[in-house]
Amino acid sequence: MPEPVVHIEGVQELARDVVVIPNRQVQLVPNIGIIGGGHSVLVVETGMGPRNAEKVLEFAADFAKGRKLYLTTTHFHPEHAFGAQVFAGGATFLVNREQAEDLKVKGPGYLEMFKGLGEPVARQLEGVELAEPDVVFDQEYDLDLGGRMVQLRATGRAHSKGDQVVKVPDADVLFTGDLAEAGQFAIFPWFPPYDTDVSGTRWLAVMQRLAAEGARVVVPGHGEVGGPQLLADVRDYLELLRDETWVRRDSAVSEQTIVEEISALMIQRHPEWAGQEWIEKGVGCLCSEHPA
Repeated sequence: MPEPVVHIEGVQELARDVVVIPNRQVQLVPNIGIIGGGHSVLVVETGMGPRNAEKVLEFAADFAKGRKLYLTTTHFHPEHAFGAQVFAGGATFLVNREQAEDLKVKGPGYLEMFKGLGEPVARQLEGVELAEPDVVFDQEYDLDLGGRMVQLRATGRAHSKGDQVVKVPDADVLFTGDLAEAGQFAIFPWFPPYDTDVSGTRWLAVMQRLAAEGARVVVPGHGEVGGPQLLADVRDYLELLRDETWVRRDSAVSEQTIVEEISALMIQRHPEWAGQEWIEKGVGCLCSEHPA
């Protein structure tokens, strides 16, 4: 496992006053967004742990040049939200209600689980204190940055219980978090009996809607920034994963056989995609959702 460290380099300008700090294809480093308006700036994601978040905050403060700072996260997972404590007092932290509940209830368990992934990850998680959001909303929040409105939209249960997307309508930019990854199989955090909040069927429904709406620029949770095809690729993968899993489930094939057959099929279709281990998790999740 490489060091999950955010490097403030290769920053991409997506539109006027909208940039992304790319994850550079490093595992457990998210794409981090900075969105500016006339009087305020919104940061999307913190990076994993306080040292990463300190670098993000320093960059954001310099970018803001005195403008008010806000912070939001697309979901509660450690590389996306476990640096929020650094922003306390310097930025207003706002998330949807389901995500706030995830952070409070499941955050401590995820902190310990991720520390067990190896010394590089554990180092970045040293000193983490799970932050409480300043503003919690139900489904929708329109944030006025001054001449630019940013839409925070809870999607409902999908990759996690509290997923949300961040839309910049005037620039037609969409931040998806881990609802969409580029060049990688969809990450299914399916860990029964400990965590079964991920839902393949609900995730597919969310992606069908997002793909229909489209966006000029799509910033995935991890991987290269893309366009509307990225949303369509994730939708099509989830749809095929569901259909191929369920047709085998209908035939009373064992789950292990389903995993082997579908893994071979998906790797053949997408040999260049990373994260092949997530195919098995996706099959397990969708087997549990099979309409028996």
